Amino acid sequence: MMAASPYFSFSAWRRRLSRAALAALCGLAMSAAQADRIKDLASIQGVRENPLIGYGLVVGLDGSGDQVRQTPFTQQSLTNMLSQLGITVPQGTNMQVKNVAAVIVTAKLPAFAQPGQTVDVVVSSMGNAKSLRGGTLLMTPLKGANGQVYALAQGNLLVGGAGAQAGGSSVQVNQLNGGIIPGGAIIERSVPTVYARDGLINLELNTTDFGTAQNLVTALNRQFGQRTATALDGRVIQLRGPVDPAAQSAFLSQVENLQVSLPPARAKVVINARTGSVVMNRSVTIDEAAIAYGNLSVVISREAQVNQPDTPFGGGRTVVTENTQIEMRSDTGSLQRVKTSANLADVVKALNALGATPQDLLSILQNLKSAGALRADLEII
Repeated sequence: MMAASPYFSFSAWRRRLSRAALAALCGLAMSAAQADRIKDLASIQGVRENPLIGYGLVVGLDGSGDQVRQTPFTQQSLTNMLSQLGITVPQGTNMQVKNVAAVIVTAKLPAFAQPGQTVDVVVSSMGNAKSLRGGTLLMTPLKGANGQVYALAQGNLLVGGAGAQAGGSSVQVNQLNGGIIPGGAIIERSVPTVYARDGLINLELNTTDFGTAQNLVTALNRQFGQRTATALDGRVIQLRGPVDPAAQSAFLSQVENLQVSLPPARAKVVINARTGSVVMNRSVTIDEAAIAYGNLSVVISREAQVNQPDTPFGGGRTVVTENTQIEMRSDTGSLQRVKTSANLADVVKALNALGATPQDLLSILQNLKSAGALRADLEII
């Protein structure tokens, strides 16, 4: 009986298949990383949350509630609540309760939410309570901008942030005058969500960009057919979807998960004046310039580099590339030379090596922008 060839062994075939599958998955991941989903770039017009707000009382505090004399609205609210429960408080009574706090309750009503569903609520003290830990929110109606009640909130508060001992000192790691109640509000009324009219659906980009809008239109028309998408401006894209409401959900699901390639981002430099941090994207470039600031001098110049073939008739061609040379000096004699392709990151790095302070760096970048040598938007935060 002839021995089986190792080239046809099952284990070797399985290993080769696993490597091939892994390479295919890596290729798919790399290709997917070069594009973004439409759901990350835009939202559907009309599908939105609605803010809710209410005023209520938190009880059960361990002596850390409002001081009634300094917060008279807490005593008034407590008196009104007791009267609704059938308890009459004599007029002029000065209640000295320390376990009650007046609070503001906020929540967000999601799109398509139906009565009976629950949402999270945020509870924040509005008086001088020291802590809401261990408290219970009493039934609080949550109203919308039109004054109508859309949810009722009640439940035990979750307040984080205990004092931590570090090196013999107490460190407060969180705020005790606020907390949350997961699922603490029950929806009592829904808000109609209208996002399609006769099959027309509008997509709103998160940021205004005509290039991104055009790329979305091209990708949508390629996937669903011509005239499916039309860019109304640099932010709104109109879709012609199914007229049947039952088919619109499936259509929008495919639209949201469609991959779209993005154009280069607008060149921008963001500077934090307090920390001195500089953040820029890869579209930022610089032009020739010369700057003298204090004990620092910066000279940015360009030179053409010609690369010729080794042999005159070897079939090659002459290539001319443009490099940028950056020379920086300080009064201490330090010298920094950088050869780059007009990259601002190298300028910032060289300035830091010379000992430039954040204020120096901020002034130099402002001067570059004013002189027209910095090809980017400069934002200071």
